[in-house]
Amino acid sequence: MHVLGVRDGGAGGDALERVVDRVVDRLSERGRVGVVRYDATIADGTHAGESLTFGGDVTYDLGVDGDWAASGTGMSVGDALDSLSTDCKYAVVVGVRSLRHPSIVVGEAVDDRITEGPVLATIDGPADLEFDDLIARLEAAEPHESLQSLVARVKRSPSADRAGAIATFTGRVRAKDSDDDARTEHLEFEKYEGVADERMAALEADLEARDGVLEVELYHRTGVVADGEDIVFVVVLAGHRAEAFRTVEDGIDRLKDEVPLFKKEVTAEDEFWVHDRP
Repeated sequence: MHVLGVRDGGAGGDALERVVDRVVDRLSERGRVGVVRYDATIADGTHAGESLTFGGDVTYDLGVDGDWAASGTGMSVGDALDSLSTDCKYAVVVGVRSLRHPSIVVGEAVDDRITEGPVLATIDGPADLEFDDLIARLEAAEPHESLQSLVARVKRSPSADRAGAIATFTGRVRAKDSDDDARTEHLEFEKYEGVADERMAALEADLEARDGVLEVELYHRTGVVADGEDIVFVVVLAGHRAEAFRTVEDGIDRLKDEVPLFKKEVTAEDEFWVHDRP
Protein backbone atom coordinates (compact mmCIF):
# COMPACT_ATOMS: atom_id res chain seq x y z
CA MET A 1 0.00 0.00 0.00
CA HIS A 2 1.36 3.41 -1.00
CA VAL A 3 0.93 6.13 1.63
CA LEU A 4 0.66 9.85 0.90
CA GLY A 5 0.59 12.49 3.63
CA VAL A 6 -1.31 15.75 3.16
CA ARG A 7 -0.52 18.46 5.69
CA ASP A 8 -1.40 22.10 6.21
CA GLY A 9 1.46 24.48 5.48
CA GLY A 10 -0.67 27.51 6.26
CA ALA A 11 -3.35 27.44 3.56
CA GLY A 12 -6.11 26.64 6.04
CA GLY A 13 -8.64 23.87 6.56
CA ASP A 14 -10.87 24.54 3.54
CA ALA A 15 -7.98 24.43 1.06
CA LEU A 16 -6.58 21.33 2.77
CA GLU A 17 -9.89 19.48 2.53
CA ARG A 18 -10.33 20.39 -1.14
CA VAL A 19 -6.87 18.98 -1.87
CA VAL A 20 -7.62 15.81 0.10
CA ASP A 21 -10.90 15.30 -1.76
CA ARG A 22 -9.20 15.76 -5.12
CA VAL A 23 -6.30 13.44 -4.28
CA VAL A 24 -8.63 10.71 -3.01
CA ASP A 25 -10.83 10.99 -6.11
CA ARG A 26 -7.86 10.60 -8.45
CA LEU A 27 -6.21 7.78 -6.52
CA SER A 28 -9.52 5.90 -6.31
CA GLU A 29 -9.49 5.66 -10.11
CA ARG A 30 -6.47 3.37 -9.69
CA GLY A 31 -7.46 1.31 -6.64
CA ARG A 32 -9.03 1.23 -3.20
CA VAL A 33 -8.12 4.22 -0.99
CA GLY A 34 -8.09 4.51 2.79
CA VAL A 35 -8.09 7.91 4.51
CA VAL A 36 -6.55 8.45 7.95
CA ARG A 37 -7.43 11.74 9.62
CA TYR A 38 -5.73 13.09 12.69
CA ASP A 39 -6.81 16.18 14.61
CA ALA A 40 -3.83 17.50 16.59
CA THR A 41 -6.10 19.58 18.82
CA ILE A 42 -7.23 16.46 20.69
CA ALA A 43 -3.72 15.24 21.52
CA ASP A 44 -3.12 17.57 24.48
CA GLY A 45 -0.47 19.46 22.54
CA THR A 46 1.60 16.38 21.73
CA HIS A 47 3.53 16.57 18.45
CA ALA A 48 1.88 13.99 16.24
CA GLY A 49 4.12 11.33 14.74
CA GLU A 50 3.51 8.01 13.06
CA SER A 51 4.99 5.98 15.92
CA LEU A 52 3.18 7.87 18.68
CA THR A 53 0.04 6.71 20.45
CA PHE A 54 -2.32 9.63 20.55
CA GLY A 55 -4.42 10.74 23.49
CA GLY A 56 -7.36 11.33 21.22
CA ASP A 57 -8.87 9.41 18.33
CA VAL A 58 -7.51 8.51 14.94
CA THR A 59 -10.37 8.09 12.50
CA TYR A 60 -10.20 6.42 9.13
CA ASP A 61 -12.61 5.99 6.24
CA LEU A 62 -12.35 3.18 3.69
CA GLY A 63 -12.26 4.39 0.11
CA VAL A 64 -14.90 5.89 -2.10
CA ASP A 65 -16.81 2.62 -2.13
CA GLY A 66 -16.65 2.18 1.65
CA ASP A 67 -19.63 3.26 3.70
CA TRP A 68 -18.26 3.15 7.20
CA ALA A 69 -15.84 4.96 9.45
CA ALA A 70 -14.08 3.74 12.56
CA SER A 71 -12.19 5.37 15.40
CA GLY A 72 -10.12 4.06 18.26
CA THR A 73 -8.97 5.88 21.37
CA GLY A 74 -5.24 5.45 21.79
CA MET A 75 -4.80 4.11 18.25
CA SER A 76 -1.67 5.26 16.39
CA VAL A 77 -1.53 6.28 12.76
CA GLY A 78 0.68 3.21 12.22
CA ASP A 79 -2.08 1.00 13.64
CA ALA A 80 -4.61 2.51 11.25
CA LEU A 81 -2.26 2.06 8.28
CA ASP A 82 -1.65 -1.57 9.22
CA SER A 83 -5.40 -2.13 9.25
CA LEU A 84 -5.90 -0.47 5.87
CA SER A 85 -2.93 -2.22 4.26
CA THR A 86 -4.75 -5.55 3.99
CA ASP A 87 -7.09 -4.38 1.22
CA CYS A 88 -6.19 -0.84 0.14
CA LYS A 89 -3.82 0.14 -2.67
CA TYR A 90 -3.37 3.66 -1.29
CA ALA A 91 -3.75 5.52 1.99
CA VAL A 92 -3.97 9.29 2.45
CA VAL A 93 -2.90 10.58 5.89
CA VAL A 94 -4.22 14.01 6.83
CA GLY A 95 -2.94 16.20 9.67
CA VAL A 96 0.27 14.40 10.68
CA ARG A 97 3.36 16.60 10.50
CA SER A 98 5.95 13.87 11.05
CA LEU A 99 5.52 10.98 8.62
CA ARG A 100 8.16 8.73 7.04
CA HIS A 101 6.08 8.44 3.87
CA PRO A 102 5.93 10.99 1.02
CA SER A 103 3.75 14.05 1.59
CA ILE A 104 2.34 17.11 -0.09
CA VAL A 105 2.11 20.44 1.75
CA VAL A 106 -0.80 22.83 1.21
CA GLY A 107 0.53 26.36 1.71
CA GLU A 108 4.05 27.66 2.14
CA ALA A 109 4.28 28.73 5.78
CA VAL A 110 7.66 28.08 7.39
CA ASP A 111 7.37 25.13 9.77
CA ASP A 112 10.33 23.57 11.58
CA ARG A 113 8.30 20.43 12.32
CA ILE A 114 8.62 19.15 8.78
CA THR A 115 7.64 15.75 7.54
CA GLU A 116 10.33 13.04 7.82
CA GLY A 117 9.62 11.63 4.38
CA PRO A 118 10.09 13.40 1.03
CA VAL A 119 7.85 16.35 0.14
CA LEU A 120 6.50 15.61 -3.33
CA ALA A 121 4.85 19.01 -3.83
CA THR A 122 4.11 22.30 -2.08
CA ILE A 123 0.87 23.75 -3.44
CA ASP A 124 -1.80 26.38 -2.75
CA GLY A 125 -4.78 24.29 -3.80
CA PRO A 126 -6.02 21.36 -5.90
CA ALA A 127 -5.54 23.23 -9.20
CA ASP A 128 -1.77 23.13 -8.62
CA LEU A 129 -1.55 19.34 -8.46
CA GLU A 130 0.32 17.55 -11.25
CA PHE A 131 -1.20 14.11 -10.80
CA ASP A 132 0.80 12.08 -13.29
CA ASP A 133 4.07 13.18 -11.69
CA LEU A 134 2.66 12.86 -8.17
CA ILE A 135 1.44 9.28 -8.69
CA ALA A 136 4.66 8.21 -10.41
CA ARG A 137 6.78 9.53 -7.53
CA LEU A 138 4.41 8.10 -4.91
CA GLU A 139 4.51 4.61 -6.45
CA ALA A 140 8.32 4.76 -6.71
CA ALA A 141 8.60 5.23 -2.93
CA GLU A 142 8.75 2.34 -0.46
CA PRO A 143 5.24 1.03 0.23
CA HIS A 144 3.76 0.46 3.66
CA GLU A 145 3.60 -3.25 4.39
CA SER A 146 2.54 -5.04 7.54
CA LEU A 147 2.43 -8.65 8.62
CA GLN A 148 -1.34 -8.45 8.12
CA SER A 149 -1.02 -7.18 4.53
CA LEU A 150 1.45 -9.90 3.55
CA VAL A 151 -0.67 -12.66 5.09
CA ALA A 152 -3.75 -11.28 3.32
CA ARG A 153 -1.81 -11.30 0.04
CA VAL A 154 -0.77 -14.95 0.25
CA LYS A 155 -4.33 -15.92 1.22
CA ARG A 156 -5.46 -14.44 -2.10
CA SER A 157 -3.04 -16.71 -4.01
CA PRO A 158 -4.58 -18.87 -6.76
CA SER A 159 -2.93 -21.79 -4.95
CA ALA A 160 -4.58 -21.04 -1.60
CA ASP A 161 -7.01 -23.97 -1.92
CA ARG A 162 -4.04 -26.35 -1.61
CA ALA A 163 -2.58 -24.60 1.44
CA GLY A 164 -2.78 -26.06 4.93
CA ALA A 165 -0.29 -23.75 6.60
CA ILE A 166 0.89 -20.16 6.80
CA ALA A 167 4.10 -19.58 8.74
CA THR A 168 5.54 -16.14 9.49
CA PHE A 169 8.60 -14.47 10.97
CA THR A 170 8.80 -10.90 12.26
CA GLY A 171 12.13 -9.25 13.07
CA ARG A 172 12.08 -6.15 15.27
CA VAL A 173 14.50 -3.61 16.75
CA ARG A 174 15.96 -5.02 19.96
CA ALA A 175 16.76 -2.34 22.56
CA LYS A 176 19.46 -4.37 24.35
CA ASP A 177 21.26 -7.71 24.24
CA SER A 178 21.86 -7.53 28.00
CA ASP A 179 20.98 -5.25 30.91
CA ASP A 180 24.39 -3.56 30.83
CA ASP A 181 24.23 -2.55 27.16
CA ALA A 182 23.61 1.01 26.03
CA ARG A 183 20.04 1.21 24.78
CA THR A 184 19.54 1.12 21.01
CA GLU A 185 17.44 4.13 20.04
CA HIS A 186 16.97 3.22 16.40
CA LEU A 187 18.41 1.40 13.41
CA GLU A 188 18.80 2.92 9.98
CA PHE A 189 18.76 0.71 6.88
CA GLU A 190 19.95 1.56 3.37
CA LYS A 191 19.66 -0.78 0.40
CA TYR A 192 21.85 -1.22 -2.63
CA GLU A 193 19.43 0.36 -5.10
CA GLY A 194 18.19 -1.99 -7.80
CA VAL A 195 20.37 -4.88 -6.68
CA ALA A 196 18.58 -5.40 -3.35
CA ASP A 197 15.15 -5.58 -5.01
CA GLU A 198 16.42 -8.00 -7.66
CA ARG A 199 18.00 -10.27 -5.04
CA MET A 200 14.83 -10.22 -2.95
CA ALA A 201 12.67 -11.18 -5.93
CA ALA A 202 15.10 -13.95 -6.95
CA LEU A 203 15.10 -15.31 -3.39
CA GLU A 204 11.29 -15.38 -3.30
CA ALA A 205 11.20 -17.25 -6.60
CA ASP A 206 13.80 -19.76 -5.43
CA LEU A 207 11.91 -20.50 -2.21
CA GLU A 208 8.59 -20.81 -4.07
CA ALA A 209 10.16 -23.46 -6.34
CA ARG A 210 10.39 -25.88 -3.40
CA ASP A 211 8.02 -28.83 -3.23
CA GLY A 212 4.97 -27.99 -1.16
CA VAL A 213 5.68 -24.23 -1.03
CA LEU A 214 2.96 -22.22 -2.74
CA GLU A 215 3.71 -18.53 -2.06
CA VAL A 216 6.48 -16.53 -0.35
CA GLU A 217 6.47 -12.85 0.63
CA LEU A 218 9.63 -11.11 1.91
CA TYR A 219 9.73 -7.49 3.08
CA HIS A 220 12.46 -5.43 4.76
CA ARG A 221 12.00 -1.80 5.78
CA THR A 222 14.54 0.87 4.92
CA GLY A 223 15.19 4.22 6.57
CA VAL A 224 14.93 4.81 10.31
CA VAL A 225 13.28 2.07 12.38
CA ALA A 226 12.82 2.91 16.06
CA ASP A 227 13.30 0.72 19.12
CA GLY A 228 10.50 -1.83 19.32
CA GLU A 229 9.30 -1.39 15.72
CA ASP A 230 9.15 -4.18 13.15
CA ILE A 231 11.96 -4.41 10.58
CA VAL A 232 11.43 -7.50 8.43
CA PHE A 233 8.70 -10.01 7.60
CA VAL A 234 8.78 -13.48 6.02
CA VAL A 235 5.44 -15.09 5.13
CA VAL A 236 5.14 -18.58 3.61
CA LEU A 237 2.03 -20.28 2.28
CA ALA A 238 2.54 -24.04 2.03
CA GLY A 239 0.73 -27.31 1.80
CA HIS A 240 1.89 -28.47 5.25
CA ARG A 241 3.51 -26.97 8.32
CA ALA A 242 6.86 -28.75 7.97
CA GLU A 243 7.79 -27.11 4.66
CA ALA A 244 6.29 -23.81 5.84
CA PHE A 245 8.49 -23.70 8.97
CA ARG A 246 11.64 -24.76 7.10
CA THR A 247 11.09 -22.16 4.39
CA VAL A 248 10.51 -19.33 6.86
CA GLU A 249 13.78 -20.13 8.63
CA ASP A 250 15.71 -20.44 5.38
CA GLY A 251 14.04 -17.30 4.06
CA ILE A 252 15.21 -15.01 6.87
CA ASP A 253 18.68 -16.57 6.96
CA ARG A 254 19.19 -16.16 3.22
CA LEU A 255 17.69 -12.65 3.17
CA LYS A 256 20.30 -11.53 5.72
CA ASP A 257 23.10 -13.24 3.77
CA GLU A 258 22.14 -12.50 0.16
CA VAL A 259 20.26 -9.17 0.03
CA PRO A 260 22.56 -6.10 0.19
CA LEU A 261 21.16 -4.01 3.05
CA PHE A 262 23.36 -1.79 5.20
CA LYS A 263 22.56 -1.12 8.87
CA LYS A 264 23.50 1.80 11.08
CA GLU A 265 22.89 1.38 14.82
CA VAL A 266 22.27 4.45 16.98
CA THR A 267 22.53 3.88 20.73
CA ALA A 268 22.32 6.24 23.69
CA GLU A 269 26.14 6.42 23.62
CA ASP A 270 27.31 5.88 20.04
CA GLU A 271 26.38 5.34 16.40
CA PHE A 272 28.05 3.07 13.85
CA TRP A 273 27.52 1.15 10.63
CA VAL A 274 27.34 -2.49 11.65
CA HIS A 275 29.37 -3.75 8.67
CA ASP A 276 32.26 -1.45 9.77
CA ARG A 277 32.23 -2.72 13.33
CA PRO A 278 35.15 -5.08 14.16
